[in-house]
Amino acid sequence: MAKIQLFGIQFDNFDFDDLLQFMDTVISERRSTYIVTCNVDHLVKLQKDLHFQEVYAQADVVVADGMPIIWASKILGKRLKQKLSGSDVLHYLGNQFQQKQYRLFFLGAAEGIAELAASNLKKKFPRINVVGCYSPTYGFENNDEENARIVQMMQETKPDIVFVGVGAPKQEKWIYSYYKQYNVPVSIGVGASFDFLSGNIKRAPRIFQRIGLEWFWRLCQEPRRLWRRYLVDDLIYLRLLLRELRATSRADKRNQNLSKGGEME
Repeated sequence: MAKIQLFGIQFDNFDFDDLLQFMDTVISERRSTYIVTCNVDHLVKLQKDLHFQEVYAQADVVVADGMPIIWASKILGKRLKQKLSGSDVLHYLGNQFQQKQYRLFFLGAAEGIAELAASNLKKKFPRINVVGCYSPTYGFENNDEENARIVQMMQETKPDIVFVGVGAPKQEKWIYSYYKQYNVPVSIGVGASFDFLSGNIKRAPRIFQRIGLEWFWRLCQEPRRLWRRYLVDDLIYLRLLLRELRATSRADKRNQNLSKGGEME
């Protein structure tokens, strides 16, 4: 499937069916891969974070997570099929996961939250197969002993899909550093998903998600933690969008001039 370039990122133009097909393929092949879900916060962080840029460059799949990116794709004439949020993967694909009996591992959130998330998920999908949950210690990404423990857990439980919810870009960088060691077919960062599933944090209603105001809902839920991200840092997105619009306009004019030159000949 062809990729679509936006904001310097090569997006895979997937919907959830495409994502499931990718997962089915790599799980059957037992090939280690990772998926990145790109939102506005990622785009802002990518402007200066070289390590994060490397993570993106090596990702097997990059999908759009956020209505502002979907809207931009339409405005720029590079339409992406669907918003694919890490927080929505279990909601949309949970039934297929339980039918296929894929083995799932939850890594992240505070003590007991991932287990509660798994318990709540089983109320909706009774046969879903969560083979492990672990809440890493604070600063675990810099603790070799803790990382070795996590890798060993995954080697022992042998999941098909690892969901890592420790926030961006930490979760994506951690996956990039270790996914070949723990050798699981699919790894994906899912942010606050375990908090949402457990009920620890209430997720925005669907109407807020559809109209692109999930960020506002989350800001109201956690203003002290998120105000800078949404009200200061993410304003850089507007500059990135204007730059993309100008580049598209220049490309269109250039193509028009080339077309006119061809007609004159």
